[in-house]
Amino acid sequence: MRITLNAVILALTLFSCRSGDDNADAYGNFEAVETIVSAEGTGKLLAFGIEEGMTLPADTVVGWIDSTQLSLKKTQVKANIKAVLSKIPEAAPQLAVIREQIAAQKREQLRIQNLVKASAATTKQLDDINAQVAVLEKQYRSLASTLNTQVSGYSSETQPLEAQVLQLNDQLRQSRIVNPVSGTVLTKYAEKGEVVNYGKPLYKIADLSSLLLRAYIGEEQLGQVKIGQQVTVRTDLPEGKYQEWPGTVTWVSAEAEFTPKEIQTKEERTNLVYAIKVKVQNNGSLKIGMPAELKLPKP
Repeated sequence: MRITLNAVILALTLFSCRSGDDNADAYGNFEAVETIVSAEGTGKLLAFGIEEGMTLPADTVVGWIDSTQLSLKKTQVKANIKAVLSKIPEAAPQLAVIREQIAAQKREQLRIQNLVKASAATTKQLDDINAQVAVLEKQYRSLASTLNTQVSGYSSETQPLEAQVLQLNDQLRQSRIVNPVSGTVLTKYAEKGEVVNYGKPLYKIADLSSLLLRAYIGEEQLGQVKIGQQVTVRTDLPEGKYQEWPGTVTWVSAEAEFTPKEIQTKEERTNLVYAIKVKVQNNGSLKIGMPAELKLPKP
């Protein structure tokens, strides 16, 4: 009798544990927001110090692509800029000479004007000095215009060169491999010493501190689900038990789709369902691709 009673109790226990399957409102698998970090330059990987499973903070330099040729080209362009700027004439000294001549002639002009008033000089002398002052002033304006044109022309020649320097600075910055997000390295696609091209994937990283359960609900359950709603997620434990996790609905699909093949039986795959995502904080036990079930709060 004792053996029979124990068998009955065990059967009831297993049934009660597995009966949770019938009460689940949705099923799905965990996923994470995965970021594939690619090379932004072309060259040999001089340094690449990451390994799969490594946790990296955001904005961390994890490697370098050889940028020797870029540095040499930048040096050459800066030398060209310096050569062009050396051709710019020094306007101030040249204009200062004519200004001094004008000032001297104006002093002479004033002296002759006073002499004419005192009848000690002729009007022809005054006309001559006035003409000389006018000629010098005209020469000053012409030289200033010529010098300004030359300075402007040489400055214009340096503008495309300066743009090249900015472009090279950006390419040099891109030769650094900077980790964009905090997370765990999932897959490594390259090794130190390899020659990589622009756009080549280097590694894949994801933040595993929280995962997203992508589950599917029927149309009759759609009214029970809202973004921001708190729900319960359950994962399998040994002996048919479950571990419960608090979750938050972060997304609900606006369009219906056929049930994914990996979720239900062949007959149930033809049903129209709505995908939802539930964010669950991860203590390290949850893994990408791990199955789970969802329990909605009772209305």
